[in-house]
Amino acid sequence: MLFRASSDSASDRWMIVGLGNPGERYQETRHNVGFWCVDRLVDECGADRERRRFRALVREATMGAHRLVLVKPQTYMNDSGDAVGPAARWFKVPVNRILVIHDDLDLPVGRVRFRQGGSSGGHRGVASIMGHLGEADFVRLRIGIGRPPSDEAVDYVLSRFTRSEQSVIDRIVDDVPSMVRSVLQDGVGEAMNRYNGLDAATDQDG
Repeated sequence: MLFRASSDSASDRWMIVGLGNPGERYQETRHNVGFWCVDRLVDECGADRERRRFRALVREATMGAHRLVLVKPQTYMNDSGDAVGPAARWFKVPVNRILVIHDDLDLPVGRVRFRQGGSSGGHRGVASIMGHLGEADFVRLRIGIGRPPSDEAVDYVLSRFTRSEQSVIDRIVDDVPSMVRSVLQDGVGEAMNRYNGLDAATDQDG
């Protein structure tokens, strides 16, 4: 077990992790939605300068009364835990105050789902984080990227969105600060109630 929420000085701190692959080759691919969301949070929160620490790009920011550690692992997707585990221990972030934002093949483009705990759902980046944290009680924001028409999932996640899909994803990314704020202020349950039934392809709110 890593940490649990306590009354210490880190109890108001959250770690927001966006998953993706480093490098220009992968920058615009479906697998990098998590990176885009962290970048949007940086724009919203006015984070401090970017630093390379724990095999990740790390920035600190505030959102309301909460301190944020914004993390983009640079380990490549399947080894994301190599960055998240050490960062969480250094910043003393309780595991239930870690929010991981990642792409999800099992959700259609435009759907988002909050979840806390449970299995990795076959996502290797999430599985790596679970292995390094030693438990699964972190919060996930799953962003649907759709499923390929064939079984070529590897090629699919490393492809770009179509123009119409990108428009939908852009709306989701723009709303990520509101989603994160909902978790911080109202709790995961309320965020699930608000966002889990919405579809950015058809809904303009959320």
